[in-house]
Parts: sequence; C-alpha cells; structure tokens
Amino acid sequence: MPSGDVLNPISTNHYRQLPEALFSLGNPEPVSAPALQLLNKPLLDEYAQDHKWFESNAGLAVLSGNAVNAANPPIAMAYAGHQFGQRVPLLGDGRAHMLGQLQTKTGAIDVQLKGSGRTQYSRGGDGRATLSSVLREHLISEAMAGLNIPSTRSLGVITTGETVYRETPEPGAVLIRTARSHIRVGSFQHAANLGDDAVKALADHLLKYSYPELTDSAAPYTDLLLSACNRQADLISQWMLCGFIHGVMNTDNMSLVGETIDFGPCAFMDTFKADKVFSSIDRQGRYAWAKQPGIALWNLSRFAETLLPLFDNDNDTAIGIAERQLSSFMPAFQTAFYSGLRQKIGLINEPHTANAFADRTLSVLGQHAIDMTVFFDALTRHVSGESETPLLDLFNNKADAIEWLSDWRALHNNNPGTADTMRRANPALIARNHRVEAALLAATNNNDLKPLLRLSEALRTPYQCSTENRDLQQPPLPDEIVKETFCGT
Repeated sequence: MPSGDVLNPISTNHYRQLPEALFSLGNPEPVSAPALQLLNKPLLDEYAQDHKWFESNAGLAVLSGNAVNAANPPIAMAYAGHQFGQRVPLLGDGRAHMLGQLQTKTGAIDVQLKGSGRTQYSRGGDGRATLSSVLREHLISEAMAGLNIPSTRSLGVITTGETVYRETPEPGAVLIRTARSHIRVGSFQHAANLGDDAVKALADHLLKYSYPELTDSAAPYTDLLLSACNRQADLISQWMLCGFIHGVMNTDNMSLVGETIDFGPCAFMDTFKADKVFSSIDRQGRYAWAKQPGIALWNLSRFAETLLPLFDNDNDTAIGIAERQLSSFMPAFQTAFYSGLRQKIGLINEPHTANAFADRTLSVLGQHAIDMTVFFDALTRHVSGESETPLLDLFNNKADAIEWLSDWRALHNNNPGTADTMRRANPALIARNHRVEAALLAATNNNDLKPLLRLSEALRTPYQCSTENRDLQQPPLPDEIVKETFCGT
C-alpha cells in the first residue's frame, strides 16, 4: 500500500504539555530490515482503529523507528526510582520512545516503542530488545488481559533484521506497547527532584488524563493518593489470586493508573509457595508472591512523599494527611483479596469463617506442593458435577485430602449457583512458564511462530479450555520446571 494512502492515527502527545525536564525529545534509531511479525488485530478492534495504517509501509516505517512524524516527534520519559530499595536519582526510558496517543472510543491510549534504540537515559545500554523478550512481554500482557487484569498491552511486534548481543547473539525486535498512561511512582520521584512546581504540573496532568472523576474534588491531590491506593490494592489482589509474581516491583515499575507494567522477569506460580520468587536478580526475595502487597504500600508511600507540599503548607499536617490515605491500602487489599479467595473456593457467605478456611486452603496447597491453578480448576469442576478424584489426587496424603474436602463441603453446603461464580474466578489456563519458554524457543531458534500463536490465542479465553488445548493446562514435568526468569534489558 502506498505510504500516503492512510494517515498516521498517532497525531498527539499530551506529555509535551509537561515541563521539559520530565521528558526529552529524541528519535528512535533506524533498523536495517523491519518486518511486521505480529499485529494484534483484536486489540485494534477494541480501540476502534482501522488496521490499514498499521499494515502499511508508512505504518511499518514509523513503528519500527525508521520514520518520524515531524508534526508529532517522539519523546523519552524521565523518571527516578528505588530499585530493590536503593534510590536512583535518574532512570528514564533507556530503550523506549513515546509516539503519542491513539484516540479510542474509551479515551486516549499511549503508544510506545520498546527496544527502539538509545535515548538520553540509556546509561551505556544499547537501547535494543531481543525478539525473545519482546515476544515474552507480548504473551504475558495479552494473558493478563485475558484474565481481566489491568495491564499494558502489546499492539504488535516488529523484527528489526539486526542482532542484539546479550549472553548470546539474538535477533532484535521492537514491541509496540500501549497503556492508559506511562506515568509511574518514579515519575513523581523525578519531579520532586526538580521542585514543587514540577510535582504539581505532573499531578495536574495525571488528574486530567487518568483521574477525571476527581475534577471537581475539593481536595484533588489527597483524593489522587487515595484513588491510586485503591487501584493498586485491587491490582495486586488480582495478581495474587492467579498466582502472578511481577518480579521487579521497583518504584519506576509501578504505574499510577493501576496497570501492570514493566514485568520482564514475571511468572505465574505452578506449585503454590507463598515466598516464591522467579526473578534471577531478586536474591533476597524482596518481591516474592506474598510480599507484593507490602511492597506496593512501600512504593505508594514514596509517591505520597512527593505530594506532601500539595497536601498542606505545614509538613506535619501534610504527613498526617498522607498517613491517613495510605492507611486505606491494606484494608482495601485485604477486602479485595479475600473476596476473590471466597469466590475461588465457592464460599461466598459468612466472610469471617470463609476467610479463615481460605487461609487454611492456601496453607494446605503449600504443605502438599499442589499446583495452584490445577487445584482451583479441579474444585470448580467438582462443584460443576465432575468426580472428586482428580481433586483428591492432588494431595500427597489421602487422609488430609479427605479431611479438607469434608470440611469444605460442610461450609459449602451445596450452595446453588457457586459453580458459575467459581469458574469466573478460576482460570482453567494460565501462561505456564514452560509453555511460554517453549514457544519463545521455537520462535527465536526455529523461526516457528505456531506454538506462540496457539498459546496466545488460547490465553484470550483462559476461563475456558477447549479439548484440543488441554495439553496447555498441564503442569511442567520435573525437567520442564522454570526456576528463574530474566529481565529483557
């Protein structure tokens, strides 16, 4: 298609309204042989976007970094952050370029290129991404969307025709990433380094574009902190209910609109273990499954610190305001988490008793080394009328299995209607780590996308699993277990 037939729909970039120190202008680095590897047409349809430009030569040129819209030049966003608890005064997009926003039927959506070359914030890095890391983010972000968990999304993947050097030479690629916003806790930490005016400008921007419901608030900045706490509490609870471990919950990796973002070394648990860690660089277990709520609160506290001047001129009064808003996080998380757990086990009445039994159930999963997804799926199938045998067989001690099931039945009491509730809470299919790794190996080593496309399609509807995809449900064999995952940088 001739490049001039369809206009570029990414025509605005509202981040350029911010103070210049919060971003830098800069073009992506051109690549030698760009090719559209994947295009997420269902997501384009969700955004009510015509496919034509994204499939055109003009679209490929812009989305690979080989061409720039002179009327809407790209930017790299600046931010600071705490990485594993250690403050870094300036980080920023070291391998990403923000193209701007798509106007969709539900609002403006950021479009960012990831792996598009060096920026002002690359700190010695090459600014590139490997095909494997890009496809991994594509798979996991779309799996999160299938689970109805807020997340950045993958609009497509472009191969570059170039080699990226990590531990070994690998093919390079660019991810076309979308998000409701790319503003993070670390964005506010950087703004705080610049002064109160920068913090206010960033807060006003976030309120305008991401929290419009607070427009008429008498205390917008206070309410912004409270709303961010509530969104994050809900997000973390959803992660944990499906066994998801983000891997690197640094403050620069926490979106302030409540979306999952920057989850390179993430993974879903197979065998349940509360202190499970996958990230190869998290040697102290800071970001383990069970620690994620506490880390989220720690990160939100860093966000609150940057807002203190906007709360009140008196520092002690401002701290008191922040503490009151932050105190809402753990109760909000507990409410969301236990509500979800009660749905997963089909005990939707008598919360106090059901919550205690839910805690016991997680403990039993850990004691018997039971696969989390398989367990809740088997329980759901049993409630739907299938045999109890697959559920009981998951335990390594039959007496414990019978005792647990007997106690569960006494609480459940054949409560009608719970099967549907449980199925909506219990995915039959997750992005199992060994399946993800196998799909990535086939794509990068053999140029075979079939396993990845099959897995990606199945993960669009994870609460159902067709007969032909039953193999994707299976836990890994001992030699298939993925023990560590890695960041794509």
